[in-house]
Amino acid sequence: MDSPRLVASDIDGTLLGPLERVTDRTVGVIARVVATGTPFVLVSGRPPRWIPPVSDSAGLDGYAVCANGAIIYDIGTGHVVSAHQLDPIQLHDVAHVLDKAIPGAAFATERVVVGGPHLEAPYAAEQRYSNPWGDAVDELTLASRAEVLGRPAVKLLVRHAGMRSAEMMLAARELLGDSVDVTYSTNLGLLEVSAPGVTKAKGLAEVAEIAGVPQASVIAFGDMPNDIEMLRWAGHGVAMANAHDDVKAAADEVTAPNSEDGVAQVLERWF
Repeated sequence: MDSPRLVASDIDGTLLGPLERVTDRTVGVIARVVATGTPFVLVSGRPPRWIPPVSDSAGLDGYAVCANGAIIYDIGTGHVVSAHQLDPIQLHDVAHVLDKAIPGAAFATERVVVGGPHLEAPYAAEQRYSNPWGDAVDELTLASRAEVLGRPAVKLLVRHAGMRSAEMMLAARELLGDSVDVTYSTNLGLLEVSAPGVTKAKGLAEVAEIAGVPQASVIAFGDMPNDIEMLRWAGHGVAMANAHDDVKAAADEVTAPNSEDGVAQVLERWF
């Protein structure tokens, strides 16, 4: 492609190396991208409150697409620009279906306020919910199922410690169909449910429209199934060598792994 007019990158497993930081080489190429006036957009399954550690280290203050496309977040102001949410009726309906599809699953929800900064309590989890990365769940976030599902949320998290995410996905999609969007960013027994049609591609398209950049001029990087729609939508989709096989199949190109600055290696062609 010609020199990209907008660069979009997933964070975990893509922009971050195995030590969970942005390397000096990658920081350098990001600075060169931004210096040309080209937006560099973080596109992640992460909620807004988990973006600043990455944006600060990468020197970014523009937009981020969070919660798999459900949120447009202004890094500079710390405010949520827009959000696509599941209402409590949808949340209860999905949980009811998944209780049958994935017996023993536990639920958590992510919440935001549009036009404002982070909520004091942006996250709520059932007592049985466990973090797939092994971190302790903050006791202040624990709540009854009625409380977890009782307010609008940008994402419903579905956790089953005894299953792989890919297995859970098959069971969930069979019963949920296209009533909601279901994906995963780790295979450690965690599904991420968004409003129907909400994907990273949708969020990135919204940011590209704000920036006045056509789809064909967007380059995007990713590694997990929640990146597939984004890589297909972008003018040039790049999968990491460490990516899930389905992501590689959806990409226009496969770069080096995140352990070898795969994002930087591609961007250095132009910047």
